[in-house]
Amino acid sequence: MTIYAAIGALEQGLVYGIMVIGVYLTFRILDFPDLTVDGSLPLGAAISAVAITSGLNPYLSLLFAAFGGFVAGAVTAILNTKFKILHLLASILTMIALYSINIRIMGGPNIALINSATVFDPIIALGVPAHLASLVVFSLFGVVVMGGVIWFLKTEFGQAVLATGDNPQMIISQGVNTHLIIIVGVGLSNGLVALSGALIAQNQGAADVGMGIGTIIAGLASVIVGETVFGSSSIARAIIAAVLGSVVYRLAIALALSFDFGGFTFSPSDLNLITALLVIGALIAPNLKKKLLAQ
Repeated sequence: MTIYAAIGALEQGLVYGIMVIGVYLTFRILDFPDLTVDGSLPLGAAISAVAITSGLNPYLSLLFAAFGGFVAGAVTAILNTKFKILHLLASILTMIALYSINIRIMGGPNIALINSATVFDPIIALGVPAHLASLVVFSLFGVVVMGGVIWFLKTEFGQAVLATGDNPQMIISQGVNTHLIIIVGVGLSNGLVALSGALIAQNQGAADVGMGIGTIIAGLASVIVGETVFGSSSIARAIIAAVLGSVVYRLAIALALSFDFGGFTFSPSDLNLITALLVIGALIAPNLKKKLLAQ
């Protein structure tokens, strides 16, 4: 694996790490299986791209993208809490609807950002090389998002979110509106996913309706790898582990794609296979470790 491939994998790990935090909020904290993310990631990309091509500041476009993702997540949560639709089905319905909505927003299946302003321009203007600007920006956003989510979960409302996922009957007995908690929680999750999508679009120079395919798989794989490698003994550690897991996941994929096993090589079409092998390895590693220590 070349140094450029390693830097690229690190960049992807950090920017997708924001998405992974969103996935962690729903699957681990709220215990809410949510497939909306496959649609909210390209939603954020689409909103940001259209806003930038319309002359809006690229940083301001991120806020609109995150808000769009929040609304998408809230719709899924409302379908579940208010209309009693199973969370998996509700998220699938929202994801399917977002496919058409994203095309409607972009006016087509994709939109280019060639020669458009991006969030990387101010960093490049400071003298940072163009090939490192995205790494700097993604690192800054990653730190801010991690710090913000950790702080949020320590607030009174954040503690209610934790309690809702851990013991909903107990929190209901305390007079807390769990429907509101779930709506805000799932909305926040998809807001982070959409923010990640907006940053990815600006980095790639385009937004595409199909760029969200497999998002949930990559998110869950990163969460599992992070928990296995770095642990999850506390909320702060678990959040940081999720982002680091995203980095490890992307580096592992880049490493696998660069290997040559006696003439056999992996191709990009083998990405799902590599992901499955990584997740299987991360899931069985703790049990293997216990058996080895017991001997």
